[in-house]
Amino acid sequence: MFNYILYRLGQFIALSLPLKLGYRVAVFICGLRYIFAYKDRKIVTENLKAIFPLKTSREIRKIRIAVFRNFAKYLIDFFRFERLNLEYVKENIKLENTYYIDKALSKGKGVIILSAHIGNWELGGVVVALLGYPFWAVALVHKHKRVNDFFNSQRASKGMKVIPLGRAVRASLDILKNNGVLALAGDRDFSERGIVVDFFGRPAILPQGPAALSLKTGASIVPGFMTRNNDDTFTLRFEEPFEAAAGLNKNDCLMQLIRRCTNIIENYIIEYPEQWYMFRQFWKEA
Repeated sequence: MFNYILYRLGQFIALSLPLKLGYRVAVFICGLRYIFAYKDRKIVTENLKAIFPLKTSREIRKIRIAVFRNFAKYLIDFFRFERLNLEYVKENIKLENTYYIDKALSKGKGVIILSAHIGNWELGGVVVALLGYPFWAVALVHKHKRVNDFFNSQRASKGMKVIPLGRAVRASLDILKNNGVLALAGDRDFSERGIVVDFFGRPAILPQGPAALSLKTGASIVPGFMTRNNDDTFTLRFEEPFEAAAGLNKNDCLMQLIRRCTNIIENYIIEYPEQWYMFRQFWKEA
């Protein structure tokens, strides 16, 4: 209940203030929380050191502060979904390579959008839905029903349909069969069926869902990431579709796709480390 009240309060603030002022308030509150969030600071620091072993402590600290501030802005954007429309998209979001989605859909086997907890993946999904694509996203179910309902209502208000993680496999197959667009995060495994892969030179458990679904259905994987620009506008960029290479056995195809997905996510994290919101010890479980 307490978390639900906090989210509603955050939404009230976000909707009551102009966007830029809302960002400033969120960053100020984040700064207060940052002082006392020792555990989160420590976790983010350890993750960043694993990615950038040659950076100094000062450089790591600078990125860490930016992670917290950008996440505060991410929440403001999420709370303001009801204000989002195509005019906002036109004025604030640079779209790159959306034709890759059309190219993949032309095969009639659906599209798997590979993304990660980078930038503003929630906003990216809503924009794709606003552009008219039949869009679904697999999402973790929050343990508190009111919080879960709040998050899903925010997404659904702009046409983004949500698949609960527990029923994702069957629903995902149906969506792709009907030539829909399915978004999956490839940087964290919630299913307990992940696979150990090399991630920034260390073993990590990552989901095999994007690769496994592509292999099973023939759907193309289209990497897509919504990143924040320095002026708080966004760039929604899609990359060229890919599928499993011909001539390999099933396991080799799966591993090839997983490695390709992993490499793409690594590249985006390296380019936008201050926008990778991973507040858990990423490599510990592996």
